Amino acid sequence: MTTTAPSALIVEDDASLRLLARVNLELDGFVVSEASSLQEAEAELARETPDVVLLDVHLGGGDSYELLANLRARGIPVVIVTGSAEVGELLAAADAVIAKPFSPEDLVGTARRLARVKS
Repeated sequence: MTTTAPSALIVEDDASLRLLARVNLELDGFVVSEASSLQEAEAELARETPDVVLLDVHLGGGDSYELLANLRARGIPVVIVTGSAEVGELLAAADAVIAKPFSPEDLVGTARRLARVKS
């Protein structure tokens, strides 16, 4: 029986946080793509549909909440990764919210759960 590796798109403008998330997700078997802007995220989403998106909603250059709404409309699970204190509000708009700084275990576990990947 062959299984397909889960895929994740990381949308984050902080390169060090993208790297941290990428490395930990890849170590857990995810195929990872990255976007440092909303425009890059839209281009990635036009190429392929990930199993889960990790989204920083405080990106410059556009409306992150519009992207969030589009992802939700497409049925793509979304984890908001944020340094914002408005976690309660954000949780109502996404499948999960992880506060920065985050533990790699929480990030990977949440992504795995939302991508509905069996361990």
